[in-house]
Amino acid sequence: MELRRWPRKNDADSIRARQEEVATRLDGVREVLEHDLEPFAGATEALTGVALVPVAVVGPVGIELGDYGLEEPAGRLVERGRVRDDVFVPLANTEGGLSISLYRGARAVGESGGFRTYVLRDRITRASAFLFEDTARAVEFAEWIETQVGSMRDWLASDPVPGLSTYAKLRELETHVVGPMCHVMYAFTTGDACGMNMITRNSYALNQGYVMERAPVTPRRAMLEGNMGGDKKPSARYFERGGHGKTVVAECTLTKDAVRRVLKSTIDDLLELAFVGTHGAVASGMQSVAFTPATAIAALFTASGQDIGMVGTSSMAHGTAFRVEGGLHVAMRLASLEVATVGGGTTLPYARSWLRLMGCDGPGKVYRLAQVVAAATLALEISASAAMATAGSENFYRAHFERGGLR
Repeated sequence: MELRRWPRKNDADSIRARQEEVATRLDGVREVLEHDLEPFAGATEALTGVALVPVAVVGPVGIELGDYGLEEPAGRLVERGRVRDDVFVPLANTEGGLSISLYRGARAVGESGGFRTYVLRDRITRASAFLFEDTARAVEFAEWIETQVGSMRDWLASDPVPGLSTYAKLRELETHVVGPMCHVMYAFTTGDACGMNMITRNSYALNQGYVMERAPVTPRRAMLEGNMGGDKKPSARYFERGGHGKTVVAECTLTKDAVRRVLKSTIDDLLELAFVGTHGAVASGMQSVAFTPATAIAALFTASGQDIGMVGTSSMAHGTAFRVEGGLHVAMRLASLEVATVGGGTTLPYARSWLRLMGCDGPGKVYRLAQVVAAATLALEISASAAMATAGSENFYRAHFERGGLR
């Protein structure tokens, strides 16, 4: 069968042609097509319709949030103060039991004093690779490029190539030589944008306009991404170090009473589950020590216009739990949370509205959004873990049996 040309543009005639073709394959059903598509025209190619996802709202979730900024010129993340706020969290999902479980976890934490969240690091990486004839040249190149960060910053600031991003600021680079290749991990900050498009443009310019003209040994090939950048997939490097997105920690101290009344569990049961689950994660080589972080992150990403592909990196999580006087201290570290409050899907009307609900719309809000995502992820982790920790995991089973949809 010959593949005929599919109209790719988003002008009215092209959209109509695609809709008519799709409608015939849906037996004339047009509910996914009959929407005002103008607000979405810049979001994707071959725009044809929309997919509607139900959104639950959980709240208020009490969080003690840090106020963060970058200290120039090094781009060091600094905390400028802390504030307590009540946040309503939108969850776009079709998973029965998700929102009620997250609410249950948030309620238990709220009755125990609330969440506390911290942003530890902010970097986004593009790992280019340069191929040489032999290892000696790769080593010589690595030694040279590691001395060039300051000069590269100045070169980017001189606006040498049209279309470079002034928001993407090169902070550091690191090399990794293996055989005749040298991987170069450029680390940027990108303001309130996630920034992958920004750093792609700037890294390409560095490779082609700076490196190729100045390197003491000329690479045989330059590749924009050599697959060490950590984007859209789990990575041992970025699980441990962070550095591809925001590194965030959420914590709380659950009281014995909240564990018993709200979570229908005990501290002993939760600790035994943590013991078993940690060893299970180690045995499987999992790039997480956690139960279900991707669920909450994907739901929040969908509602707020984030890149859904980044759930893979963003959901690498490390949970901890230990007994303290009167309760249980619980924490969750998200090493590489890729979020934005400007650009991309965050500009779409529905996403802007849900971001506004969380107080996270527009410039200056990306660190707040990262902390809200971390707190929501921990809330679900607490509730789901409590259900699994019951005898025989009966509560977990019942939640899926009763709310799991068709049988």
